[in-house]
Amino acid sequence: MPHLEIAADFKPYYEIHDSTDPWVESETILFIHGFAESCRAYYGWIPNLSRKFRLITYDLRGLGRTAPVAASFDFSTDLMAKDAADIAEALGVKSFHVVAAKSGSITAVRLAVNRPDLVKSLILPCPVGAPTNDEWLPHIEKHGMRSYARWTMPSRLGESAPAQAVEWWSDLMGATAVSTAHAYFRWVRTTQPLDDLKRVKCPILAIMTTPPAKNYIGSAQLTASTFQDYAPHAEIVVMNHDSYHISAVEPDACAKAADAFLARLRSNPEHTQ
Repeated sequence: MPHLEIAADFKPYYEIHDSTDPWVESETILFIHGFAESCRAYYGWIPNLSRKFRLITYDLRGLGRTAPVAASFDFSTDLMAKDAADIAEALGVKSFHVVAAKSGSITAVRLAVNRPDLVKSLILPCPVGAPTNDEWLPHIEKHGMRSYARWTMPSRLGESAPAQAVEWWSDLMGATAVSTAHAYFRWVRTTQPLDDLKRVKCPILAIMTTPPAKNYIGSAQLTASTFQDYAPHAEIVVMNHDSYHISAVEPDACAKAADAFLARLRSNPEHTQ
């Protein structure tokens, strides 16, 4: 399993998926996943995009196959953005597009603000504000991470999600260390991604849904109108689905929307880099 030696306390697991023609200089897409996930969350995106782009996925600090962190660890948005930049630079990538779902969008937006020299565009399936749910950590402490994942899965994947999908995602998220969950929630509740969003200059594609209002509570999913208010230049695709994690439930459709968005950027000299 490949790990990068970024720092003594940060040796992230990463994968590169590249089926592009070897003689073509292809653009790179960096993927940033959400809470309690890993780079496996983008399994459905990979076959759709790896023929045209060099894809880099990694497990965030404390999550997946990257080492867990202590409950007292101090996450910050700047640190998460720096982690992403450090990984790209360690792999020799000078600029890239970013796909970031759920709370990964918080990191991606700050990355675009802090390092506009690196970020060519943002593709944000189910972007979020700061989560405010007060029931998650008590549930995790009493019942464990997998129970939390299973309990919150109907709003995440939709009421009609196949039982096998619910169990797979519950297993994936349930592998997260409780200590990491404590540190992550303490950080993410303090974030202000909308303040960052209005400072982003690069092209943005947001992929959103129209789930029942109850699915927005606590998870801080943004509405299309709110997102557009803070990023007037963004393109927004709204898919009709009763879940908020559209990246998980419709990966093929999301990847195709991303591919079309990037094709439009390539055809516009203003955005060619």
